Amino acid sequence: MAAAAGLLGGALTACGSDGASSRKTEIRLTYATGDETGNAIIKAVTEAYNARSKTTSVRLDPLPAGTDYATAVKTMDATGNWPAIIDMRDTATYIAAKKLAPLPAQVTSLLSDDVYGKAADGNVYTTPMNAMNGESGINIVYDKDYFAQNGLKVPATYAEFIALLQAIKDKGQTPLATAAGEIWPSDQLWKPLAAPVFAEWSDKGGFWNAVTEGKASIEDLREPLERLKHITDTYVLKGWQSTADAQTTTLLVNHKAVMATSSAGIGRLTDIKKVDPEFNAGLFVIPDDEGNLDVLKYSVNGDLAMGWAISAQAQKNKVQYDAAVDFLTYWYSVEAGNLMEKTGGLAPNIKRAGEITRNTSTPGAQDYFDLLKNPKLVWYDNDIESTKFSAFNTFFRQTRIEMQDGQITVDQAVAKAQAEFDKSVKQG
Repeated sequence: MAAAAGLLGGALTACGSDGASSRKTEIRLTYATGDETGNAIIKAVTEAYNARSKTTSVRLDPLPAGTDYATAVKTMDATGNWPAIIDMRDTATYIAAKKLAPLPAQVTSLLSDDVYGKAADGNVYTTPMNAMNGESGINIVYDKDYFAQNGLKVPATYAEFIALLQAIKDKGQTPLATAAGEIWPSDQLWKPLAAPVFAEWSDKGGFWNAVTEGKASIEDLREPLERLKHITDTYVLKGWQSTADAQTTTLLVNHKAVMATSSAGIGRLTDIKKVDPEFNAGLFVIPDDEGNLDVLKYSVNGDLAMGWAISAQAQKNKVQYDAAVDFLTYWYSVEAGNLMEKTGGLAPNIKRAGEITRNTSTPGAQDYFDLLKNPKLVWYDNDIESTKFSAFNTFFRQTRIEMQDGQITVDQAVAKAQAEFDKSVKQG
């Protein structure tokens, strides 16, 4: 806390002609609204910062999540209306366009060295908003009491996962709820199924870069696409096409399904606790054929990188930039970390993480912490160099939904996705 506390006394206020402090400097923080817990954490930390800071006031600017957020950021950029701090998406694109400011050591030195990375120019442009545990948040949340009452176990292999789905169906229950009311939640079931293929390319430059170079192709994803369609056709609760991501919490606690997909990690468990404090939730990651839990490391520089960034527009105003830096130093403090944990999330991996009090009171939270220590957990890289990938990724999600919905076949999905990749990414 010493670093953050010292900064809060800095001269960040607006001054009158006589140099006297007149009011707090106000900066805007733009972020994508996601799960309820994530929103609550941003609100709680911001309110705590505003209450203690004598110099700066942070105004929250929440925007819709998913593709709507990417569109809103593009509009914001086109109108020159950048905030001081932004929850960044399409990072490589905006770095290349010189729309982001380098983050100083004053911020990065507070974090563990392996949770952020430098861009090609040697600068750091984004730092993680929460614990840098990759896509371990993409998992299956389930009803532990139902499992216990019916003699079911968490699957140790992919074959056991399919057997589990079938066993639940045989008992007259719907095995799985998933969502595609907005296209981004469709990743929650897809990514664990595709992870074994992606992991094979982890030490070879990443799968999507290999497709760009002609060393791999969308055809390599045929098996996970077939598995995805089989699960959707056979085991998923009807109406998934119009189901909102957060709605799966209600479906689970109301016993409309025994399991649900999630990308919110421990945040989803917290949401479940709020809806039904007595619901005994657990979570697991879908294993591959060998029983490994293949989980993507977050990219720190690629086009899919996410995290806090400071805009180049704010950098042009020293007072705004200094205020943004000041807020981020508080975000990565022990005090803020404890507040995040109390609010139901996971604090970022700061160098002083040992001083943070971890919250394990939420049912299923221990499953999440155990996952991070599981010997079968395999971290893999899949950085994407192309700044055109985000647009393709949106297209690919929609194509998969069309395939799952029976509008097109697996063959057509493979061909359609490959043609779009060649046009938008490979050819630039």
